[in-house]
Amino acid sequence: MCGLLGLLTSDHSAADVVDAVAAASHCMRHRGPDEPGTWHDDDLVLGFNRLSIIDIEHSHQPLRWGPAESPDRYAMVFNGEIYNYLEIRAELAADEQAIFATEGDGEAIVAAFHYWGPDSVRRLRGMFAFAIWDTVERSLFIARDPFGIKPLFIATGPGGTAFGSEKKSLLELLDRLGLGDELDPRATEHYTVLQYVPEPETLHASIRRLESGSYATLRPGQAPSVRRYFTPQFGVRPFTDATRQARYDEIADVLSDSVAKHMRADVTVGSFLSGGIDSTAIAALAIRHNPDLITITTGFEREGYSEIDVAAESAEAIGARHEIKVVSPSEFIEAIPEIVWYLDDPVADPALVPLYFLAKEARKHVKVVLSGEGADELFGGYTIYKEPLSLQSFDRLPGFLRRAAGRISDRIPEGTRGKSLLHRGSLTLEERYYGNARSFDDARLRAILRDYRPEWTHTDVTAPIYAMSDGWDPVARMQHVDLFTWLRGDILVKADKITMANSLELRVPFLDPEVFAVAERLPFDEKIAHGTTKYALRKALEQIIPPHVLHRRKLGFPVPIRHWLAGTEMYDWARQTIVDSPTDHIFVKDAVLAMLDEHRDGVVDNSRRLWTVLMFMVWHGIFVEKRIVPAITDHDYPVRL
Repeated sequence: MCGLLGLLTSDHSAADVVDAVAAASHCMRHRGPDEPGTWHDDDLVLGFNRLSIIDIEHSHQPLRWGPAESPDRYAMVFNGEIYNYLEIRAELAADEQAIFATEGDGEAIVAAFHYWGPDSVRRLRGMFAFAIWDTVERSLFIARDPFGIKPLFIATGPGGTAFGSEKKSLLELLDRLGLGDELDPRATEHYTVLQYVPEPETLHASIRRLESGSYATLRPGQAPSVRRYFTPQFGVRPFTDATRQARYDEIADVLSDSVAKHMRADVTVGSFLSGGIDSTAIAALAIRHNPDLITITTGFEREGYSEIDVAAESAEAIGARHEIKVVSPSEFIEAIPEIVWYLDDPVADPALVPLYFLAKEARKHVKVVLSGEGADELFGGYTIYKEPLSLQSFDRLPGFLRRAAGRISDRIPEGTRGKSLLHRGSLTLEERYYGNARSFDDARLRAILRDYRPEWTHTDVTAPIYAMSDGWDPVARMQHVDLFTWLRGDILVKADKITMANSLELRVPFLDPEVFAVAERLPFDEKIAHGTTKYALRKALEQIIPPHVLHRRKLGFPVPIRHWLAGTEMYDWARQTIVDSPTDHIFVKDAVLAMLDEHRDGVVDNSRRLWTVLMFMVWHGIFVEKRIVPAITDHDYPVRL
C-alpha cells in the first residue's frame, strides 16, 4: 500500500526531472511514510512512497524483476494489495519456472505481466494501481483494479505523460508537461449535480483519471492507448426451491474466502464496525482468523446520529476488542481544510469527516483495516432500489399519460404528499435515476450556478452506462449505474483518500471478483424482497452475524449537519466561508446565502446542497486561490500546493 508517481518524457530527458518527481512525490508521503524511493532511465522517472504491509524487509520499490535471461528487464511501482498472490506465484513457478527474489505480492504482478501479458490483470484478485516499464520494448503498462478501489491520475502534454496516486503531485508537474492548471467547467457542474466528480474527470481540465477496470499502454512521445478489461454483467440465474439454500451457502462461502485472503498481511489487521450487517459480517469472519481482532467505530453525541452502542454490542457478541471515537462539532469544523486537501477534488459527503477520525483512531492500534464497502451495490442494499416496485403502475401507462402525470405534479405545491411520486412516475428510469447522489434539481442549479449549462446534466454521465444495461431488470440497472458513479466517485474515493491520510490501509472484501461473480447472478427478488433489501445476503449471513444486527435499519455513519448548519455549531462558519470565497464567477453567492438562511429558518432542508457548495469553496481556497493553507500536523513534511 503506497503512493506512486511517474513521468514518461517525450524527449529522453528523464535524468533532468528526477528531482522534480522526488519533490512532487513528497506531496503524498502520507500514503507511504515507511520508505521513499526513485528510479529512472532515459525515458522514465518513477517515484514511490511505501507503506510496508507484506514482506516488509525485502519488497522494496521501485521493484526490478525479469526472467532468468534478463533479470532487470522490468521496473514497477505498485499501490495496493494482491490477495491471491501466493496462488499466482505458485502457478508461475510451476508452469513458467518463474524465479522470485522476495516473498511479496509485487513480483506476482510483474511476473504475471511478463508471462501472460495485459490479460494478467484479469487474474489479479485485489485492489491495485500499478505501472510496469519494459526496458526492452520501451513501453509502459498502467492499470487499475476492476472497481476503482485505488486511484490513478494521468496527464499528457507536449513534455510527456505523468501519472500518480495523488492529483496534487501531478499539479506539481504540469509545467514540465507543458500544461496549464485551468479548471474544467463541465466537471464543476457535474460535481455540483452529483456531489462528486465523475470518472474520468477531475476539476482540473489537464488531469484525468484512468477509469476503474481499465489499463493503458504508453510509449515516449505518444498518447496513452486505453482499454477496458472489466465490464460488469448482471446475468440473472433464478433461484429454485432445490437450489435456494445452496445459493445462500455459496454467498457465505465466497465471502468467507474473500475475508480470509484479505487478512493476509505481516502486520496487525483490524476492522471498522458501524453496527450494520456489512461491517459486522466482515468483522465476524475476520475474527475467525485473528482472535485478537480490534474493531473501531465512531459517532456523535447527538441522539439518532450514532451507532456506537449497537457497534459495541456487536463487537461484544463476536468477541472483539472495541475502540470508540466520538467527534465533536468543533473537531469536525477544524478538520475540514485538511480533509479537503487530502481528497484532491471535493466530495460532498459529510461522512468523510467522521471517517477521518475513525481512521486516525484506528491507526493508533493497527496498520490495516477491513470494511464493508460495496455490499449495497453488489447485493441490492439501498432503499432507493425499492422504487421500481412503487412505480410499477406508471410503467404500464402509455407515454402521453405519464407525461401528463408529470405536468400535474408541476402544478402541485412543494411539500404536498404525492407530488414526488407523480413526478418520478412520469420519468423513465434513465431520466430519474443517476446514482445515490444529487441534491440540486435543475431549477436550483440554474439559481446558484453563474454559467449553468443544461446539457451538462446527469444524463451526460449516465447515458453511456445505461446503454450497456439495456434489457436488464431495473434494480440491476440501478446497481450497474452505482458501480460506475456513486461507488467509485464517492464511496471508494473517501475510503482510499481518508484512510491513506492517516497512513492506514483499508481493504474491502465485498469488492472482490469472486464475490462479484456470485452477486451478479442474483435475481431481482433475491435483492429486494419481503420488505427488505439485500435479501439473499441477509439469508447467507444468518449463521455468521448476531441476530440483533441482521434486520436493523441501515444508518452507516450519519452526520448531524442538518442541525449544525441551522444552529450555533456551524451556521456562522458556513456564512463566513461563503462570504470570504472569491468564487462569484462560479456561484451566485446571494442565492447561496439565501439558501443558508432558508435552512436556518426551517423553510427547507438545504443541508446537502449547502454542503456541496461549501466543500467546493474550501477546495477552491486551497488549490486555486492558495488562500487556505491546511495544517497537516501528522506528518513531518511541508504542505506543497
